[in-house]
Parts: sequence; C-alpha cells; structure tokens
Amino acid sequence: MLSAIYLVPLLCAPLSAAQLPAPTAPAGNPVTVSKANLGKALFWDEQLSSTGTVSCGTCHMPETGGADPRTKDNWNPGPDGVFGTGDDVHGSGGVPLSTKTGHYLQDAVFGLSPQVTGRVAPSAIGAGYSKHLFWDGRAGETFLSPETGAIVLPSDAALESQAVGPIMSSVEMGHIGRTWPEVVSRLQSATPLALSGFVPTALEQWIAGRTYPQLFLEAFGTNQIDGARIGMAIATYERTLTPDQTPWDLTLSGVPIDQVLTAQEITGLLAFLDPDSGSCGTCHSMGQGPVRFTDDDFHYIGVAPQDADLGRALVTGRDRDRGSFRTPQLRNVALRGPFMHDGSLADLAEVIEFYSQGGIFDAPNKHPEIRALNLSQTLKRAIVAFMTGALTDPRVAAGTFPFDRPSQYADSIHEPVEFGLGTAGSGGHIPKIVAIEPPKLGVGDITLGIENARGGALAILLVSPADTAGGVLHSGARLYPHLPSASLQSLPALRGLGPGNGWGSLVLPVPNDPQLLGMPLFAQWVVFDQGSNSRFAASAAIRWSWF
Repeated sequence: MLSAIYLVPLLCAPLSAAQLPAPTAPAGNPVTVSKANLGKALFWDEQLSSTGTVSCGTCHMPETGGADPRTKDNWNPGPDGVFGTGDDVHGSGGVPLSTKTGHYLQDAVFGLSPQVTGRVAPSAIGAGYSKHLFWDGRAGETFLSPETGAIVLPSDAALESQAVGPIMSSVEMGHIGRTWPEVVSRLQSATPLALSGFVPTALEQWIAGRTYPQLFLEAFGTNQIDGARIGMAIATYERTLTPDQTPWDLTLSGVPIDQVLTAQEITGLLAFLDPDSGSCGTCHSMGQGPVRFTDDDFHYIGVAPQDADLGRALVTGRDRDRGSFRTPQLRNVALRGPFMHDGSLADLAEVIEFYSQGGIFDAPNKHPEIRALNLSQTLKRAIVAFMTGALTDPRVAAGTFPFDRPSQYADSIHEPVEFGLGTAGSGGHIPKIVAIEPPKLGVGDITLGIENARGGALAILLVSPADTAGGVLHSGARLYPHLPSASLQSLPALRGLGPGNGWGSLVLPVPNDPQLLGMPLFAQWVVFDQGSNSRFAASAAIRWSWF
C-alpha cells in the first residue's frame, strides 16, 4: 500500500493535473452554437434511421453515462452464432434486417426482430478527446467524405469519422445497401424531431418550426445537406458534452481533497494509484494534463479469449493487437454498465473483482499489469466508491444542460402493445407479429412482419380501429380486431419451408389525416395453415395509437 506520507499532499493541496478543457475541434469544423444545435437535433432524431426507431442517442443516453441502458437486456450470440453458449455477448439493439423498400428479411440469428450489435456501445460523453473511436479505433482523426472519399478534415476529426458509421450500418440504423442520397432525401422532407414528444426548450426555440434545409443554412451558410455536414454537425454537438463538473474537478480547481471526497473514496483513490493494488492508473491514466482516466491506447486484458473478437487487430492487422480494445475513460463510469466491450461484467464490483483475480483469460500480449492482486473486500469497495462518488458529473446523472435530450419514440405511449393469445398452427407454432415502427401521421410507412408461421402459407393482416374484448373464435383461430371494420392485407405465400419457418412483411402507407390523431389502431396476422386441425393459425394482436 502507499505510505501515509503520500496522503498528506493529496489532502492539503490541489493535484497537479490540469482541469478538463473543451475538446479540440478540427480547424475546418469550429464549434458554433448553431452547428451544435443542429447536431443535437440530428443526434436525437430517430428519423435518421430507416425504421424511424433508432437515433444516435438511442445507444448513448446521458442518464446512463452516455452509454446504452438497454445493453443489459440485449444479447448477441457471439462468434459461434448460437444463443445460450459461453461466448454470448451484450450489445445494442438496432433495426431489423430490411430492404430499401422497407420489407423485413429474416436474419439467421435475429429473425425479423431488431438486430443486436456484437459490442457494447462506448460512452459518447467526453468522446471528443480521443484520436481513435469505436472499441477497435477504426474511426481515425482524418475525416473522409462519406460520399466521395475525399479528405474533408485532415486531423482531430475522430468524432466526425465515427458519427457517420452507424447511419449506414444495416444492423444499427440502416437498410441493406443504404446510400447517403437516401439519407439526405429523408432529411430534406422531415420535420425535425417529429417523433419526439418533448424537446428541450432551448433546442425547440432554436428550431422554431424550421425545416432541416433551413437549419443547415444557419449552421453552414447554405442549405446543402450531405453526409459530411451531418457528421460534422453531430460531432460538434458531442464536443459540447464536456463532463467537467465532477467532485474530482473540484480537487483540480484547488479545493483540498478531504473537503470533497469521503475517507472511503480517498482510500479508493490511493488504491487506484498503488502499484500493489494493480496500478489502475497505468491505463486509466492520471499523469500530467487533463485527467480523463484513460491512456487512449489499446490493450488485451483477458476479458475473453484472444480470438473471440480480434478487436484492434481487425484495424491494424498486427498479431500483437489481437483481442485488444481501447481503454475507456472513467468519468461517469458509475452510471454505465454492463462493462467491458462484451458487457460480460455486470457492475463495478465485478470489474474490480476481475482485476483482483488478474483477468480471466491469458495470451502472449496480455498487459503485464493484469495479474492476481487478491485485494481485500475493503479495498475493492473503496475503489468502487472512488469511481462512483468522485467521477460522476451531477449534470450527466440528472440529464440537465448540456446533457438534456429530446424524448424518443421508445419513451412514448405510442409503441405497440401486444395483447391476447395467439392460436397455434401446424407443429404447435404460434405466429409472431413484428411491429416496431412509429404510427406517426404523415411520416413514412409502417412495416408489419410475421414469423414463426408455416412456410408457403397464405397470411392475412387484419388492421382495425377497434378490437373485440376477449377475441372471437373464427374457424378455430381467436381473432382480436373487430372484423367487420377491418381492412385486409395479404401475403400470398410466406417465405420459408415447413411449420414455424414461414415469414414475411407488409409495408403500409401512413395516412396524413389529422382526424385520426389519438385514435387506436389494432393489427393481427391470420395464417391459412393447412397442416393444423382448424386450418387456421393467428398471432397475438397489437394496439397502437396514431400520433
């Protein structure tokens, strides 16, 4: 342990590290209020995704430290592609696999349900300080035009490089083969944040009912929308997310540390620095300069087998980088979780236990500081207390400016609610209805999918403004929408072969009729299943409301 003599200067004097400044912006993309406001609107606008269900902010919520609160419940099957085996990992929910026309395709792993990424979403708060972003660092500081590949910003632009990636991903936000002209066309006709029930007052007043071309005009001088400007605006917004009001920052400003941190937190700080306690600060650097608690480097630390995810080696091709990932910064770390690139550690207590044990797996390139420490329970709790009490910015935890945000469709009462019981078809399989897209009047289309039905069978979608309480039996299938006023849409033959393998989807236009506002919408699939006793099968029903 560190000698008590080291404690005296910590208690009685400010630390030598500098206070956290704003991130460096590229010379060609200076921070302006207008550009940051535009970036904030884009960052939180779910209309940037093909389905209207995912924004950048969906995976980077401020109240959870800039990470994804859904991660603990979202699973990816890992390298073997099979759920329930030891290599399953946590990730972020994205969009169903889909085509340009909006039709869903059956993914080999996720079916017609939203896909899940193979890594945990890193925090977007404070991301502007790093020269390389994503866990593997593939977003470098040279920003290339997404459309042409020409250099737009030669340096300091990792945020811009990262921001445009998820928009094109067919897992995270896009459809297969999505193009930037499609994204631009969508924004040109979209009402900014149309799917948000709440927009922070300052942002709402800045938007002031204007269109995206008008907002781009103010931010960039012309109303041109393109991929580079989208990335530059989002990056500018992210550079305003500086988490510099933690208790730790009070110590950097000159307040004696014992007036800021508790005795347990100070003990945790000393253990954090102590070589005998693993020297956490080796990688979560606390050297000279602004303290972000990261060396911004890549290390293999034994979280998973070296080849389970090659990490940095996928970018560099170097054997010594196999299984290495970027060291995350620790500001607001207590708000995040689960932890590590694969989400394998549920909370900070598990993280400290992992390091105390010296990691789980070994490889030739394992960082030498990852070794068995056998920390006492007292020290483990103290380190967690330090990271929790000293490194949390209260504005981030409370979601106050600049960490406030528009609400999301997923926050609303308009998401579909499933009710009733489906009716099994051949093989005992109950068809499943897939409905995730927002029924926003005048905005895009709605895709309704069906899976787990009999392949090759005829499927009919019932859509109705009313339902029958308790359902009615019709030819052996229990139906919930009120049949006389239901409109029928059919799929002549479900794709796939045999019981439980049938799937398909319909794309329905959304009306632009203000009289429908607030009215309910019901939907249910019925399948003509010749292999079942009743010759019919049915999904459960869903209830929406137009907004």
